[in-house]
Amino acid sequence: MQKIANYNFSGKRALVRVDFNVPLNEKMEITDDTRIQAAIPTIKKILSEGGSVILMSHLGRPKNGPEEKFSLKHIVKKIEEVLGQTILFSDDCVGDDAYKKSSRLKAGEVLLLENLRFHQEEKKGELNFAKALAEHGDVYVNDAFGTAHRAHASTAIIAQFFPNDKMFGYLIEKEIESVSKVLNNSVHPVTAIVGGAKVSSKIIIIENLLDKVNNLIIGGGMAYTFAKAQGGCVGNSLIENDYLDTAKEILNKAIAKNVKIFIPTDSVVADAFSNDANTQLCPTNNIPEGFMGLDIGEHAIAKNVECILNSKTILWNGPMGVFEMSKFQKGTEMIAKAVAEATQKGAFSLVGGGDSVAAVNKFHLADKVSHVSTGGGAMLEYLEGKELPGIAAILS
Repeated sequence: MQKIANYNFSGKRALVRVDFNVPLNEKMEITDDTRIQAAIPTIKKILSEGGSVILMSHLGRPKNGPEEKFSLKHIVKKIEEVLGQTILFSDDCVGDDAYKKSSRLKAGEVLLLENLRFHQEEKKGELNFAKALAEHGDVYVNDAFGTAHRAHASTAIIAQFFPNDKMFGYLIEKEIESVSKVLNNSVHPVTAIVGGAKVSSKIIIIENLLDKVNNLIIGGGMAYTFAKAQGGCVGNSLIENDYLDTAKEILNKAIAKNVKIFIPTDSVVADAFSNDANTQLCPTNNIPEGFMGLDIGEHAIAKNVECILNSKTILWNGPMGVFEMSKFQKGTEMIAKAVAEATQKGAFSLVGGGDSVAAVNKFHLADKVSHVSTGGGAMLEYLEGKELPGIAAILS
């Protein structure tokens, strides 16, 4: 396998799969350019060595062919702004015009192809479509970690057409290295912070982590399923009754593996899912009827922060509460600050999953942790121990 740091791109057309699936508002303005910023080191490496770059990405979920609101033309100006140079755009990702533009690229030039998912063959992983895309480049670089868990034409199938000239970009290299640091090369004590709404969506991750961590902090809506499984009264809090036995099994496995589990001892509860709701602080295992837990309480925050500050490796996936509402953001905010402080003291911290990333961005702490993953679903599947097609295609 080639390594991007050692590869000479001089005179080469580099076909780079990026993840520019960025959020756009009603005015088609990008509201978060994190994914574009993350791809810049790879693009600049290629350009600085006298190569040219053909960028391909998807945007949104178009149903049946091209849709104006999902056109990548809306993000051209932002890419130019971040990269610091003009880029060319093709109205399609395959076809005569696209090939004409990519074949005429000069050293130092960049071409962005139109949304890959305007062709249904992309998601189907069709071989001929992958072959058609491959005609754009002399070398293939996959730097789209956010889609590495999909066996799509541009992420997994295409690599076979570049048997000796395929590699990861800097972003995917860092993603793989960061997850590996947590799962395989961690410095103890290791703490995993797992939040979010449902136990069902995090079972495999939690079970995989029990062999890797010393501490497991549970937060978010899923905490109330655990509290009820322990015999607590959780009022109207979000629970999954079908997973009460699963929660008990996880608790028993943690004891057997000598993993300390932190389930919030107290919660901020409300009589409605609203920022205007009446709230109170009460024990998590004794929430009154008509109230629901929407954030962890002061005692839980203190215990969690103490644990985090004594950790050397930290994984954070999922918020502690409904941090989008100001009344219920304190738990998530304090956890974010603790992860940042531990990182400044020498701990390695990996933050991943859409809501966790949104949280560190909201509290302006993204640059205070070791790595913020750009791949929500991909990182979760990687943590579950699954093989990611986009990764396997480069390694094979």
